[in-house]
Amino acid sequence: MARSKLNTAEIAALFDRLAEVLPEPKSELVYHDAYTLLVAVVLSAQSTDVGVNKATRTLFAEADTPQKMVELGEDGVKRHIRTLGLFNSKAKNVVELSRALVEGHGGEVPNDRAALEALPGVGRKTANVVLNTAFGAPTIAVDTHIFRVCNRTGLAPGKTVREVEDTLERIVPEDRKRNAHHWLILHGRYTCKARKPNCPACAIDDLCRYQDKTAA
Repeated sequence: MARSKLNTAEIAALFDRLAEVLPEPKSELVYHDAYTLLVAVVLSAQSTDVGVNKATRTLFAEADTPQKMVELGEDGVKRHIRTLGLFNSKAKNVVELSRALVEGHGGEVPNDRAALEALPGVGRKTANVVLNTAFGAPTIAVDTHIFRVCNRTGLAPGKTVREVEDTLERIVPEDRKRNAHHWLILHGRYTCKARKPNCPACAIDDLCRYQDKTAA
């Protein structure tokens, strides 16, 4: 954990560096519209993006709209996602959220946090990802990677996911909020890794407050 927080100038520099490394960050989940993104994010809980993409490749070939997913049913969904953790509950949620979209939203994914969070299996983090990635909202979904990066670096130390999210909402420069989620998650996934961060290759190493940096 970081012992001190980054100051305003350091925060700006951190995002400038991440933007230089990856000017146009994107989700690694494979999707083609707001609905397939929503389903992919729901399936990604406790699963890797690689695993989800493998499952949705066949799932979306058979059902890529809410109506088709309802018609496919839970057993049909399970056939495609058995390799994912919690596949039974995920299949139920995917079918039920699809039904809710058909019955309550004309088959469209709502661009509204409350409406998204009212869908089965959709919590705040999932809603944030959909709002940001599908609709361009400056929301920041905090997952385990972002939570780790924010605490290690001193960017936004916090004891809970919501505390980190609220801090990020307050401190991230306005012109960086749109991409902050993807920059931080990709940095945590490939550089600031859980077991052994690759500090020698890190673009923000000199800004980072982490005490146990790795050597080359």
